[in-house]
Amino acid sequence: MSQPAVTYELIKTDKKTGARLGKLHTPHGTFDTPMFMPVGTQATVKTMSPEELKEMGAGVILSNTYHLWLRPGEDIVQEAGGLHPFMNWDQGILTDSGGFQVFSLSKLRDISEEGVRFRNHLNGEKLFLSPEKSIAIQNALGSDIMMAFDECPPFDSSFDYMKTSVERTSRWAARCLEANANPDRQALFGIVQGGGNKELRMQSARDLTSLDFPGYAIGGLSVGEPKEKMNEMLTYTTPLLPADKPRYLMGVGSPDSLIDGVIRGIDMFDCVLPTRIARNGTCMTEHGRIVIRNAKFAHDFRPIDESCDCKVCRNYSRAYIRHLVKANETFGFRLTTYHNLYFLIKLMKRVRSAIREDRLLEFKASFFESYGFNKPGAKNF
Repeated sequence: MSQPAVTYELIKTDKKTGARLGKLHTPHGTFDTPMFMPVGTQATVKTMSPEELKEMGAGVILSNTYHLWLRPGEDIVQEAGGLHPFMNWDQGILTDSGGFQVFSLSKLRDISEEGVRFRNHLNGEKLFLSPEKSIAIQNALGSDIMMAFDECPPFDSSFDYMKTSVERTSRWAARCLEANANPDRQALFGIVQGGGNKELRMQSARDLTSLDFPGYAIGGLSVGEPKEKMNEMLTYTTPLLPADKPRYLMGVGSPDSLIDGVIRGIDMFDCVLPTRIARNGTCMTEHGRIVIRNAKFAHDFRPIDESCDCKVCRNYSRAYIRHLVKANETFGFRLTTYHNLYFLIKLMKRVRSAIREDRLLEFKASFFESYGFNKPGAKNF
């Protein structure tokens, strides 16, 4: 059997927690883990250039199979030579399967063993997506890491529905593996589902690990359930996954959840949170979040975060950025987006240093205190 396209190298395990220091080897570079991956839904991280993403230390970025299938179409991306040349990004790219969007964006859908029939959320056109179709699109997109086509049912689904869904997702996962035309260039990760039920999480993990994927994701969390429940499921599920494969927690990007995920053995995270809140004028700082459009920043000529060394904080004031955001100027949203992404990428760098020095729990305590997570009613980001 040939070497998989993506491999994981475990460097060190934290002495007091399940945290891991490692390296993710891909066809487009080797990246330190744990890491946060910015989301570029439409083959672009909103308002950011590839050069800026590199400058801030991003390694792997995400793109969205569903959206790129609808426009411009995977055939155009393939004609360009794949996503890497199409978007001028020569580092890692992960594509999701499109499944989450089918289930979240389309009100009218029909799930069967074959796949999902649904309506295009842009124009109402009838479409069909199956495990084989999802992989064919991802093969055409040319990502380094592809995700298996799965169903992500609501967290509060009944046990019977969740069990049916988990079993179908496992069968779909096997079909995805079979359909991958480029296993030596594109790694396919399986996705563990099961909602908040430990029995189903174990069943899903057993099914998927028996298929020997080169990496595993934990899906169906961070979908509205309490943080305590998410952490409980992570504590239970992560040890069920092979230690020599990367572990990816999908859709998580608040600073507290990143650190809590790392403590439980997660290596990879992605989320639209830092970019989405940036476009509302919300910025992450060492001392919690600030809403830059608020009137109290009109005469505040300090940087967004006085302890941050990003180019935004080195060059622009809160007052100026507030003015831009209030005036709906694109440059303002570029500045807040750059800062938030830099903040999370640097946070993961600090987390890696803490693991290396066996002081992750101390770092967590200090960071949570500074950020304000320990205060009653603290916000999640």
